[in-house]
Amino acid sequence: MESPPVTLPARAQEPGTTHTIHPGADGGGAVRRTVLPGGLRVITESMPTVRSAAFGVWAGIGSRDESPADAGASHYLEHVLFKGTKRRSALEISAAIDAVGGDLNAFTAKEYTCYYARVLDADLPLAVDVVSDMVASSLNRPDDVEAERGVILEEIHMRDDDPGDLIHDEFSTALYGDAPLGRPILGTVDSINALTRDRIHGYYREHYVPRNLVVAVAGNVDHDQVVRLVSDAWADRLTGDDRPAAPRIDGEAAPASPRVRVIDKDTEQAHVIVGGTGVSRTDDRRFALGVLNAALGGGMSSRLFQEIRERRGLAYSVYSYTSQYADTGVFGVYAGCQPAKIDEVLSICRDEIARIAEEGIEGEELDRGKGQLRGAMVLGLEDSGSRMSRIGKSELVYESLLPVDEVLARIDAVTPDDIREVGRAVLAEPQALTVIGPFGDRDFSLR
Repeated sequence: MESPPVTLPARAQEPGTTHTIHPGADGGGAVRRTVLPGGLRVITESMPTVRSAAFGVWAGIGSRDESPADAGASHYLEHVLFKGTKRRSALEISAAIDAVGGDLNAFTAKEYTCYYARVLDADLPLAVDVVSDMVASSLNRPDDVEAERGVILEEIHMRDDDPGDLIHDEFSTALYGDAPLGRPILGTVDSINALTRDRIHGYYREHYVPRNLVVAVAGNVDHDQVVRLVSDAWADRLTGDDRPAAPRIDGEAAPASPRVRVIDKDTEQAHVIVGGTGVSRTDDRRFALGVLNAALGGGMSSRLFQEIRERRGLAYSVYSYTSQYADTGVFGVYAGCQPAKIDEVLSICRDEIARIAEEGIEGEELDRGKGQLRGAMVLGLEDSGSRMSRIGKSELVYESLLPVDEVLARIDAVTPDDIREVGRAVLAEPQALTVIGPFGDRDFSLR
């Protein structure tokens, strides 16, 4: 793929250093980064035209880092950190943000965990104080751990009752087996019941240290003010000369072992995912794969939507998707249909995958794929929360932050040859298959 590399400043790692990552473009202001003592990183993006601020603390720990004995610990800990500190009870944590009309939440992914608040710009000091207090000073009391055990078990049951949600976890298992990427982020009923308070607290003390954390802030903010607020909020943790942990990139690809996984459930609709491994988040082919994905199943004009829903009326929901990790990725096609139509739907999905792998896309279809990818990206960065997420993840999992204009240029540079190359590399690989529905012990074969 022909695209000149962007030149960005090297990341300074010494505590006390500050530098500008880029001076301001892409509809936002300057992106600046400071390393505090202990290795805590603070990265901000100024958005002078908005009246909001999004504050997030990102931990470089996720479900793929867990041992089998700790399965679900990252997500469990995410819940427990909302339960109280020396300064605030669980009610006081939520009430503080509710009182200013803000949003307070968190999520756990395969490779990171994030705690965030979005507030009016004038209320940023409160958000910094509340979220930092939660993450830096959680008590993780035994009673709180026990209370959240029941909540998480209910969350697992809720997922199990929603086959459209459950199938994605089951597909990961079909693709990666009983390996970290194949296990559900929530853990299992057995693993959650086995986790003790001491194990949860030990997990917290081991991983939630400044060098593994990133503070990301976007909105109508001033970098120097943010650094002062964070320094005050984290004062007793900012000690030592640790440097920030290296970003999670490259490494030996997680081994995949595609197989068929059928979950027999008495559902009104059958759910199916077919797919395999994709590309990593630093692979230059990710831009071409994104365009291919948009054309295959990314919108109402996509091949799958037109053929399965519009022409044949076989499904309400059908789409393709990609996910990227440090060393590998996932490409999948999902559809929900009447159980009696599963063979026809699955055959169409497989035929379209094979056809696009062999022939690629070009002409108007290629242009639409590029336009959809460009538009979705830019429109997705219109608020402070999405900008905060972008800079936070870039610090944890990328070597550099590509300017939006550079990303758009790389999408525009995708050629039909690029599409054919990545299509053959990804779509021609062995595929896993997951089906949920009233099928008993029926045999669904790989192809």
